[in-house]
Amino acid sequence: MSNQELDQLRNSVDEMNLKLLELISERAKLVQEIGRVKEKQGSYRYDPVRERGMLNLIKENNEGPFENSTVEHIFKEIFKAGLELQEDDHRKALLVSRKKKQEDTIVNINGDTIGDGKPHFIFGPCAVESYEQVAEVAKAVKGKGLKLLRGGAFKPRTSPYDFQGLGLEGLKILKKVADEYDLAVVSEIVNPADIEPALDYLDVIQIGARNMQNFELLKAAGAVKKPVLLKRGLSATLEEFMNAAEYIISQGNENIILCERGIRTYEKATRNTLDISAVPILKQETHLPVFVDVTHSTGRRDILLPAAKAALAIGADGVMAEVHPDPAVALSDSAQQMDIDQFDHFYKELLNSLPVHV
Repeated sequence: MSNQELDQLRNSVDEMNLKLLELISERAKLVQEIGRVKEKQGSYRYDPVRERGMLNLIKENNEGPFENSTVEHIFKEIFKAGLELQEDDHRKALLVSRKKKQEDTIVNINGDTIGDGKPHFIFGPCAVESYEQVAEVAKAVKGKGLKLLRGGAFKPRTSPYDFQGLGLEGLKILKKVADEYDLAVVSEIVNPADIEPALDYLDVIQIGARNMQNFELLKAAGAVKKPVLLKRGLSATLEEFMNAAEYIISQGNENIILCERGIRTYEKATRNTLDISAVPILKQETHLPVFVDVTHSTGRRDILLPAAKAALAIGADGVMAEVHPDPAVALSDSAQQMDIDQFDHFYKELLNSLPVHV
């Protein structure tokens, strides 16, 4: 074969490559459009039955020279690339996505600007038990120049026989104490019907791990325009977590703080497993501030400090932890709450670990 003939064959291959590229690109655009239609329908993007049907049709019409196994491998790669395009389009379409909004969202809570590049802190008892109990913690929080006070009034518990919280009366106690110490209230709501009556008593609506996919609650929280602290579910993927936040922001409220609080794994040394890698991923994938709840993720007072240091070191916007005047008699989660002296030590050491003290 002459060099001229070889060049002609190579030119033909080059032309065929460009035709294949054009066809693959046209197919990709169709796949993207299918993804948008399925998104509107609420359908799952990957359909294994459809994929198997396409592969069978291709193999039935395969006349060689490639073996069916080779053809199937090639087309599976094409299908995979198309699915990745659909998933990328889905991420771009999310209102919480960094691709939708480049700049960081800053959530203003009574002058505390969460997401401004400085570390922020939320402390308070697991559950509101009495005015005196909350006031003692609030005094310690205020003494450190902090502005946010947490406390559980509605407590979703694993056992129906455990303390369920004081409900609206607990919120009233929180509000009274917060007003006295000029603090903002962060408290969990578990029922959409309770959001409206709670608005007069709290500054941040917390949605707990067990309610991360309570979609009616998410929509109701998004509709009232109060800042929302959304905790990751016990076994939720980051995609599920971001989609939960999307329910809130889709109602017009982007004042959302994401909170990593540990996920359920096989490990029993801690209450949950702190997924510390979630922090930079959420910061990259979304424009929302990210907190880490070191109390629920570890369930152990002895490792709250290193967990908090790790959270801030990896880029968290803030840390949440529980404080109780006398954890031994606490009505919930006594083993994981700090007393006032431990809280003082924890906060001092945490500040000393920062490059610039706050």
